[in-house]
Amino acid sequence: MPIDAELLASALRALTPILLAALGGALCQRAGVFNISLEGMMLVGCFSAVTGSWFTGSAWLGVLVAVAATTAFSLVLAVGSVSLKADAIVLGVAMNLLAVGLTAFLLRTVFGVQGAFSDPELKGLGAVGLPGLDDVPYVGDVLGGQSPLVYLSWVAVAVAAVFLSRHAWGLRLRGVGERPDAALSLGVSVTKYQYAAVLASGTLCGLAGAQLALGNVTLFSENMTSGRGWIAVVAVMLGRAAPVGVLLAALLFGIVEALGFRLQGQGLPQQAADAAPYLVTLVALFLSTARRRARRASAPADEHAAPQPASLG
Repeated sequence: MPIDAELLASALRALTPILLAALGGALCQRAGVFNISLEGMMLVGCFSAVTGSWFTGSAWLGVLVAVAATTAFSLVLAVGSVSLKADAIVLGVAMNLLAVGLTAFLLRTVFGVQGAFSDPELKGLGAVGLPGLDDVPYVGDVLGGQSPLVYLSWVAVAVAAVFLSRHAWGLRLRGVGERPDAALSLGVSVTKYQYAAVLASGTLCGLAGAQLALGNVTLFSENMTSGRGWIAVVAVMLGRAAPVGVLLAALLFGIVEALGFRLQGQGLPQQAADAAPYLVTLVALFLSTARRRARRASAPADEHAAPQPASLG
């Protein structure tokens, strides 16, 4: 029996912000920069998207403003961790806290409201159809009528996968993250590639914030990312910074979030629905860690059990 098409369509909308941010985190991970500031970057993207859309009257200009603002915000991580060699984890936590306070302050300063800003005049991204698929039973109900950024996130996964596995720049980026000294000895600028990865992460987080604020809903509220950036960090870890793996991890969280909303409509307490994605995150992390430890523990035993060559004596 096929899964409810409406539930899958909702899951695709829910996973998109997580997926875009996680792709940015994966690029940083490949370059040797552990980026846990995805939450703060997404939040800056949300506020910037709403601000740009409100003052320009165009949702797409709002997306551009979000991309520009979040890319600029990511410079804090790039300069701090790459140039100044500061601890990326401490810096990322500070950026997340800064984003929460800064967006709350700007919400009061720019819009003169507290808590949330929403207006009928605020332009959202809306939905677009897929020619040839909208009329296909079930498939059209799932894939059709999504925000353009939903489809863009799928393209981003394919581009990132090809880039990291086939393109010379992608291979160099991986070399910078895995063997920076060897890359430097071959004339590859470690600093430039790490800067590029962090800035690309900021761009993708800007798109994630724009999708969340103008695609999934059409408003901004304080701390509206609600931990999605942290879930994106977990998706990077579960997917081992591989674009397809990140997609599968984000899909898991998207389905759980959509299912939580569905159950909430059927009487499940809101607190339980809100906690569901994070509970799944903890379980997934636990299972992933346990499996990796099991593999490491079994590796020496396997090597010891390997057949030995026959004696010539």
